[in-house]
Amino acid sequence: MISITPTPMAGKLGVVVIAHNDELLVGDAIRSVLDQGPVVAEVVAVDDGSSDGTARVLDELAALHPRLRVVHRTVNSGGCGTPRNDGVRAVTAPVVIFLDSDDVLPPGAAETLVAAAERTGAPVAVGACVRRELPEGRDVRWQPALYHEPALLEGAADLVPLVYDTLCVNKVYDREFLAEHGIRFPDGRCVYEDFLFTARVLAAAPRVAVVPDTVYIWHVRRATARPSISLDRDGIANWRARVAAHRTAVETFEEAGRKELAAACRTKFLDHDLLLYARDLRRHDAAYRTAWWAMAREHLGTFGEEVIAAASVPARWAARFLLAAEAPRDLERLSRLAADPPRLLPPYAGSGDAAVWSEDLPVELDGPHDLPLDRLPLVVDGDLRRGPTGTRLRFTVRDFYGRLRASVPRSARVDLLPRGGDTPVRSELTELREVAGGWSGGVPAGLTALAREGRRAGARGVQLWDVRITVTCADGGSFGTALRLPEDRQGRSAVPSSRYGVLLVGHYTTANGSLAVRLAPGVLCGLRAVGARLGRLCRGSQRKGFGA
Repeated sequence: MISITPTPMAGKLGVVVIAHNDELLVGDAIRSVLDQGPVVAEVVAVDDGSSDGTARVLDELAALHPRLRVVHRTVNSGGCGTPRNDGVRAVTAPVVIFLDSDDVLPPGAAETLVAAAERTGAPVAVGACVRRELPEGRDVRWQPALYHEPALLEGAADLVPLVYDTLCVNKVYDREFLAEHGIRFPDGRCVYEDFLFTARVLAAAPRVAVVPDTVYIWHVRRATARPSISLDRDGIANWRARVAAHRTAVETFEEAGRKELAAACRTKFLDHDLLLYARDLRRHDAAYRTAWWAMAREHLGTFGEEVIAAASVPARWAARFLLAAEAPRDLERLSRLAADPPRLLPPYAGSGDAAVWSEDLPVELDGPHDLPLDRLPLVVDGDLRRGPTGTRLRFTVRDFYGRLRASVPRSARVDLLPRGGDTPVRSELTELREVAGGWSGGVPAGLTALAREGRRAGARGVQLWDVRITVTCADGGSFGTALRLPEDRQGRSAVPSSRYGVLLVGHYTTANGSLAVRLAPGVLCGLRAVGARLGRLCRGSQRKGFGA
């Protein structure tokens, strides 16, 4: 028999797992908790009135694992708050953490958080969350600027940055602290219950221990038939719920006398929430746009210019534009300004140092002549073109209210990166030449070499590549961004390749308007890519009712 020496943190943590109709995934969530080791004293799984086999899966796991208990709700609550409250009431361990049934805790997460809380005496400890896009498996760190080094936050002023992290799941909480301040989730149907819970926690101004480690894996399954409550943003009800949750969060801070947190919450709404919804606005129908526009203007009207001025570019420009425009307009321009990376498309109206949205809507845009280049929503148009010497990436750097003309772009470095990656596999340098409206350049695409690098990295099928550019100016300034591909320039072609015979090449616009390259090296890979595309089109037709 193996003897396990108890650690000082053994039995400190209770984990509340909530589940509704998630029989295929909840087992992975539970196992990720049980694998955390002796720091986990108990797991309370709350089945929120599931109609599938979730309750059975949980009961079978509980029969095998003594640390797991199951709470069965006979009627679905309609949200995540009520089952979490049920779980907190059932937990007996001194510290609690929350987990959703379609997510997981990475190894060591529980011990890392509990150790930070124990070491600092903080009633709350928080770590980094990673959004894992499935099925691709691409990881994106949530609010990365907050979690780059260990810290102990003390007092409301120190907590201001955490207003941007509204998640409740990447944190551990002392149960006595929650009880003392009466902190609980809103019951029933509440789309953004974590906004309100987190606001109540921060309003109590606890000491908070911050760790840079990843402590939560948030699985994002956008293609699922049943998206999560918060990711289901197709209807106007979601925007209405978002605005209502934000108002309540601000009121929570103000009632607690936390003016700095209330101001930060408003700024966060501009920098994050407003842009998140504005970037997709043009894809909705006219009725949605009209309702969204009216709610946005009414809510922004309560902020005041001081709050709007504290937001970053592009958020404050978008807010001022929305307040000035009584009805939906310039949706393509607003969408690209709200995207990541942000771009403000022409026209660039104004005179002298005064920059305005447009001639017919002269909303002043502060910053073009004062902010550094890397903080401006600059535009570089690009595409992929075949010529007599091979395929080239061509691009044009657009002038921006005369700001770039003063700096004089001289050269550019073009980087090609695997989709979602941070390290370029190929880089090309080129000089820029002045043209009407900007500066242009081009570099060899090197498609065969690019496909070879993809194969070396393990890609055996279709390869996806992002393109980024860094422009250096004569005055020493520089900026980096993704190339913008106008939607009417998307295309596909078959390119001869000395190594693969043929490359099926596509250059297309990503969701944020950026140029991306799709490569299918070899005839067989190309045929598979075409077959997969046809399959997706057929499935889409069947979903729309046109299939057999």
